[in-house]
Amino acid sequence: MSLSRIVPPANVCLLALSLFGASASAADAPAMKRTLLDKHDQTGVAGKEIVLGTAELPAGASSGWHKHPGDESGYVLKGDLVLKSKGQPDQVLKAGDHFFNPSGLVHNLVAAPGSDGGAAVSTWIVDKGAPLAAPVSE
Repeated sequence: MSLSRIVPPANVCLLALSLFGASASAADAPAMKRTLLDKHDQTGVAGKEIVLGTAELPAGASSGWHKHPGDESGYVLKGDLVLKSKGQPDQVLKAGDHFFNPSGLVHNLVAAPGSDGGAAVSTWIVDKGAPLAAPVSE
C-alpha cells in the first residue's frame, strides 16, 4: 500500500514533522526513517484505527520525545535500540525483543550508543483522525 493511500500527499511532510518533530539541536544528528505501511478502522470499535509502520534508526539517530493518542506495540527487527520512557528505566532492546507504550506515555526510541542502530515495526491503536504522535519537550 502506498503512503498516499494512508496520508494525502500534501500532508506527508506535515505528518513527518508532527510524528517526530526536529529541533535545531538535532539538525546534525542522523535522521530516523519512519514508513507507514497500513491503516484500517478497528472492527467493532467506533472511533479507533489500527496503524502499522516501521522505524529505521541509523547510528546516533533518535525518534525524539513524543507520545501517541493510543497504545503502541512494537518489535525490534534488527540491531540495537534503547527505549527511553519518562519515569521509567531505559529499556535496552535487540533484534527479537518487543516493547509496549501505553497511550500518552512520553518516550523516545534511540539507536543504542556505540551500535550501528536498528529497526523496529510497530502497531498503534489510536483515535481515528488524530495525529499518530505528538512531539513533547524533553
